[in-house]
Amino acid sequence: MRKVVAAALGGLLVTGLVPAAAVAAPPPGDAPGAPGAHPSWLPADKTGFGGSRGKASEVWFTLQGGRMSEVYYPDLSTPSVRSLDFVVTDGRGFATVDSSAKSQRVERAGTDALTYRQTITDDRGRWRLRKTYVTDPARSTVSVSVDFDSLTGRPYELYAVLDPDLTNDGADDAARTDGSALVAHDAKTAAAFAASPAFTKASVGYAGASDGITQLTKTRTLEPYAAAERGNVVQTGQAAVDGIRSRHVELAIGLGSGEREAAETAKASLRQGFRSVQHANESGWRRYLAGLPGAPGSLRTGEERDLYRASVLMLAASEDKRNPGAFVASPSMPWRFGDNDGDFSPSGTYHLVWPRDLYQIATGLLAAGDRPAAERALGYLYGTQQLPDGHFPQNSKVDGTPVWKSIQLDETAFPIVLASQLGRTDAKTWHGVRRAAEFLLSYRGDKGQPSPYTQQERWEEQDGYSPSTIASVIAGLVCAAELARHNGAAADADRYLAAADRFRADLPAQTVTTNGPLSKNPYFVRLTKDGDANSGAKYNLGNSSVTMDQRAVTDAGFLDLVRLGVYAPGDKVIRDSVEVTDGQIAFTTPTGQFWHRYTADGYGELADGSPWDFTFPAESRTTFGRLWPLLAGERGEYELANGDKASAQRRLRDLGRVASAGGTMPEQVWDENAPSGRPGFPAGRPNASATPLAWTHAQYLRLAWDVQRGAVTEQPRAVRCRYAGC
Repeated sequence: MRKVVAAALGGLLVTGLVPAAAVAAPPPGDAPGAPGAHPSWLPADKTGFGGSRGKASEVWFTLQGGRMSEVYYPDLSTPSVRSLDFVVTDGRGFATVDSSAKSQRVERAGTDALTYRQTITDDRGRWRLRKTYVTDPARSTVSVSVDFDSLTGRPYELYAVLDPDLTNDGADDAARTDGSALVAHDAKTAAAFAASPAFTKASVGYAGASDGITQLTKTRTLEPYAAAERGNVVQTGQAAVDGIRSRHVELAIGLGSGEREAAETAKASLRQGFRSVQHANESGWRRYLAGLPGAPGSLRTGEERDLYRASVLMLAASEDKRNPGAFVASPSMPWRFGDNDGDFSPSGTYHLVWPRDLYQIATGLLAAGDRPAAERALGYLYGTQQLPDGHFPQNSKVDGTPVWKSIQLDETAFPIVLASQLGRTDAKTWHGVRRAAEFLLSYRGDKGQPSPYTQQERWEEQDGYSPSTIASVIAGLVCAAELARHNGAAADADRYLAAADRFRADLPAQTVTTNGPLSKNPYFVRLTKDGDANSGAKYNLGNSSVTMDQRAVTDAGFLDLVRLGVYAPGDKVIRDSVEVTDGQIAFTTPTGQFWHRYTADGYGELADGSPWDFTFPAESRTTFGRLWPLLAGERGEYELANGDKASAQRRLRDLGRVASAGGTMPEQVWDENAPSGRPGFPAGRPNASATPLAWTHAQYLRLAWDVQRGAVTEQPRAVRCRYAGC
């Protein structure tokens, strides 16, 4: 739920408008209504994500709801454009925003590229609009090919409306017309919006007051305002098409550090022409794919193989150009995170780097055959390791600047495991590994709780003793011992192994309850606050959820004990815990069986489907965490380790079914608590969570190769041989 009262008007969020009486009359030619609506980002359910393979292009685009949504420039932590909408009007009776039409189709224009096509058909059958998007690999331009057809034989007017929110802040931009083009700038970034054939009319205005959508939907005409100073500015150009005699136009959105650079960038892409730009972009991605193995045989349909290639490409595109190895979690800002209010301005999620997500991405790409990408990820991780203590930041901007500051022990352990998986025994890597291992041994909580207590577990909401975190810590220490011996540090190796053995021995008392209410057999709980799994300590689950006995809260994080080789898959407590999670947090949808993160999770929409908001009162049980498809992938890895390849194959199939038509895979899908009796909330289909989520795509790649090879390829051999048998 948004904190401010908001109203949707033609696809633009209108909120907090300045009263007309409070706004001084603008100079002649200047747009009225400054500073415009409060800026906010579009929903996170992206159906497309595109970029270029080469380093010359520092721009990425996303698609959402029939439109182009956020454009990132100059890096993947910095959204700089909010949206590109189109308005169709006859100049008299109607003006329709294209993304409001019910008939919308999105598709990748090829199976081996990140070129996307959106086709929008008017609800009344008056017109059809086809938009194809690609980034120019030679420069920082988003190129758009537009085909507009009148379906009635009458001519219509087509307007393109660009909303720049430069440098992750749409409240301080200025815009002006520059001949037939439009330019905008703030203190760091500029955007130029141009067309070929050139716009026949151009105007700039303020969001919700004098922007093109507001003007056209109110009056059917566009007043050509020449300038809009500091505020939330919007640029509008009338395309030189009528849908009958002229149907095609090409657009360019050029980004740069100043207006001249942005304008030259856009014009250069227009001169090159869309088809040439598209060919160059797609050639780059085809060369990349040609250097990797093809899709594994475990993917049995053309749709599954297409999704596999899309997943490889989306993960590769998630790497920042200026900071090699910096892969963001998702090019999106779900729910409250997109409001750009005082709590999240500038936006800081999910377009950041999490060490845990980066580990998942690196292992996914490694499974797909892109070892150099995994190496770059490892280099980035140890390049951002925090000194002097050696832990890794909870998350960071792509340049390594920490954003959130909590300690999560799995995020310090996973870089050690990745170094081992890559066989990195060199002295430089060992130096970073040793710092991380020492931190895992020495960490103490705020009240002196010793490791493997963690300030936050993998869902980032609770402190305590978590099976998934402890699994990563044990694996990290065993892998660190292996690297220590390669570097002549036998004493360190002995200490790490002794600590790992101790943590494993203590694990049942800390996380396996023998008197819990969910089963007569011992089972793993989500976590314990006090390190005593039988104590019955209570805690509030967060996200406006309830307070519960820790013995009554389950999640599937204990499967990391199997995935990482700490426990054998046939262990009775593991099997009994699987039964508990299936009975408590699993739900079978038309696309497959998926799991909630944990009992009574509240990280998701309200009961009526409205957005999540962390400000709801505790105990209100206002929001509902939905199903996480990636957990089906983790379950498939467990089943494969347990010798059940057929079940793992089904998990792979189900995981692939949640993808959008554009090949993006979500963080969450609708569940048993989806709003009933209303269209638009089908169980097992994506909600408005972070999409594409790189972790989900990485899990899909990894499970595909695991099923093909009949083994959990990510599992560290040293850990498995020590605890579960070689």
